[in-house]
Amino acid sequence: MEWEQLEYFQTLARVQHVTKAAEILSISQPALSRSIVRLEGHLGVPLFDRQKRSIKLNKYGEIFLKKVDSIMKDYEEGKEEINSLLKPDQGEISLGFLHTLGVTIVPSLIAGFKKQYPNVHFQLHQNHSNWLQEKLTSGELDLCLLASFPVESPVKWIALWDEELFLFVPKGHRLSTREHVTVEEIAEESFILMREGYALRVTIDDIFEQANINPTIVFEGEEAATIAGFVAAGLGVSILPDLKGLDQTNLAKIRICSSSFQRTIGVSWVEGKYLSPVVENFKQYIIQHFHQIRSIEE
Repeated sequence: MEWEQLEYFQTLARVQHVTKAAEILSISQPALSRSIVRLEGHLGVPLFDRQKRSIKLNKYGEIFLKKVDSIMKDYEEGKEEINSLLKPDQGEISLGFLHTLGVTIVPSLIAGFKKQYPNVHFQLHQNHSNWLQEKLTSGELDLCLLASFPVESPVKWIALWDEELFLFVPKGHRLSTREHVTVEEIAEESFILMREGYALRVTIDDIFEQANINPTIVFEGEEAATIAGFVAAGLGVSILPDLKGLDQTNLAKIRICSSSFQRTIGVSWVEGKYLSPVVENFKQYIIQHFHQIRSIEE
C-alpha cells in the first residue's frame, strides 16, 4: 500500500465523483481508478459501489475513511509539530471566543502578544459556547476563551477573571437615574438578551431561575453591540457585562444588588492534544496577563 493511494481514496471518498477527484488531484481518471482498484485488492473488499457512471462510498469504505482521516490528521499534526520546533516564534494560533469578548478583550490580548511575536498569525472564531466547545474537542481550535462551564475530560479550563453583570436601560427609563436596583425591581421589565445557548444567556437564565423570576423576553440577539442598540432605542432593557468600547451614549448602566450577577471567564484547551510552542506561549501569556491584573487589584 502506498501513501498516494490513501490520499487518492480520501479525495474520491469526499467528492464521490471520479472526474472531479482526478481534477483535484491533478491526475488522469484512469490513474485514479487503477490506484483505487489496487487499494481495494490490497484490502480484499470493494470500498465503493459502482453503477454505470456513478460511484458511492459503501459501508466498508465508510469504515476505512475514518481510519484514513485519522492517519492523515496525525500526519499533518506531526508535520506541524516539527515545523513549529524549527520556528518557535512563528506559526498560527486558532482561537475561539465568546461574542461579548470581541469588543476589547481579545483585540487587546492579540495586540499585546504580537508585540512579542510579530510573525504569529491568528485564526479567530467568534461564536456561542456549545459551538466553541465542539470545535475545541474536535481539534479545530487550539484555545478558547469561555465562561465557566462543566468541564469534562479531556478539556481543561482555568479561570482568568470575573465579570460583573449590569442592568442596561435607555436614557429616560424609570430606573435610569438609579445607582442600584434589586432583582425584584426589574422582574417585570421587557428584556433583550442573547440567544439561547449563548454563555451569557445561560448565566442570566440560571440567575433568574434561582430568583424564581420568569422574565419577558422581547428580542434575542447574537452581538452585544446589537443588543445595546436595541436598548438605546427604547425597545427594552438588558443585562450585560461592562463592555469597554460599547457605545453607551444613550444608555444607563446600573448595578444589580446581588452577588450572583457575575460570570467567570477562563481559557480552555484539550489536555493531551499537541500545542505548538507558539500556542503554548500564547496560553501562558493569557494566564500571566490576568494573574498580574488580579495581583494588582488585590
